[in-house]
Amino acid sequence: MTDLAELTRLFEAERGDDLYVRWSRGPEIDLADSGSSRDGLTGIALPGLSANSLRLEPWWHDRSLRLWLARRLYDYEHLRDLRGPGVRPWVLRGREIARGPDNEPLVVAVEPLAWVADEVLQEARRLVEEQGSREWGPMDRRGAR
Repeated sequence: MTDLAELTRLFEAERGDDLYVRWSRGPEIDLADSGSSRDGLTGIALPGLSANSLRLEPWWHDRSLRLWLARRLYDYEHLRDLRGPGVRPWVLRGREIARGPDNEPLVVAVEPLAWVADEVLQEARRLVEEQGSREWGPMDRRGAR
């Protein structure tokens, strides 16, 4: 995907309910490793891959789908730096089977759909920052104590 319009079209075509974004080195590696994530604290294998839902929540009503998707990418962009070199976001279709230790969806029956280009992340960041909120930002917990 090279822009938010492309992600929006995919979301609309798929009806979005089972679409997720995952920040990792890619589906080839994730799915080869038994298709499950590990709890960072205990190392326990989780019953699916941790991902972030793109599902549009009913309370969003008829607001901009483009802004919703931008926010979902922006919220977790820090994972690229946190998880190290080669980590990129990719969109997948999957079925939620459980919740992980950070209450994130754990998904199975994963079908990779598309990589998300850096240009999309830049566009998402611009769109979110244009909202001008001083009370809201990415979910980066580094430095928070």
